Amino acid sequence: MFPQAVRLVDEIRPQAVMLENVRGFLDAIFEDYRNKIKKEFEKLNYWVDLRLLNASDFGVSQLRPRVIFIAIQKEIADFFSWPEPCSQKPLSVGNLLFDLITERSWKGALQWCDGANQVAPTLVGGSRKHGGPDLGPTRSKKAWAALGVDGNGIADLAPEKNFVGMPRLTTKMAARVQGFPDSWQISGKKTAAYRQIGNAFPPPVAKAVGEQLKVAFNNSAKKRLRKRVIGSINHGIPKEDRACL
Repeated sequence: MFPQAVRLVDEIRPQAVMLENVRGFLDAIFEDYRNKIKKEFEKLNYWVDLRLLNASDFGVSQLRPRVIFIAIQKEIADFFSWPEPCSQKPLSVGNLLFDLITERSWKGALQWCDGANQVAPTLVGGSRKHGGPDLGPTRSKKAWAALGVDGNGIADLAPEKNFVGMPRLTTKMAARVQGFPDSWQISGKKTAAYRQIGNAFPPPVAKAVGEQLKVAFNNSAKKRLRKRVIGSINHGIPKEDRACL
């Protein structure tokens, strides 16, 4: 991913680049590789920084730590700061999904909601590596089971009225856990849709970082504009009077 990103940045020269990777990217074994990528971006006149952000710190009902890699043109970098975590805690899985889990009037919904009283574990699975539409490897499924969710597959519909047991998530439920608004259109059948959801970067986290980039762009542009305006004015003002500006 990173070599291709460097190639594209060299061709396009955007103001900034944001890339996401798993928490393990910060492990010591990848230190040389991180430094290599950093130097490649710095050769292109970009300032580089990495930060581990957790989705639950930005309103997402999920423990999803991800490494965010930022490369910003150096003249803009001084205006960038990382987003601060939200002060409000995210909803528990039970509260987040209660309206969806009761779509077919499931009698056990209230009891289930009481038990699903924590944020979700990291939503994984659905990739070709991990197989079809389920909630990931054994460890992930155990974490979901602790919240009363059957992680062995993805359901087509919410549990019916007299359902007994642990319900499975639908793709719409999984999307909400990932931080997507309900209005977001996800294409494809169940497996394809879940792969898109399970491998996505939670939109609220992307938005938080993106808004900080927007602030940096705007403030940098204002500074450049001010310099141009002052430069234009100075051409018509005697040198001894310019200090008054």
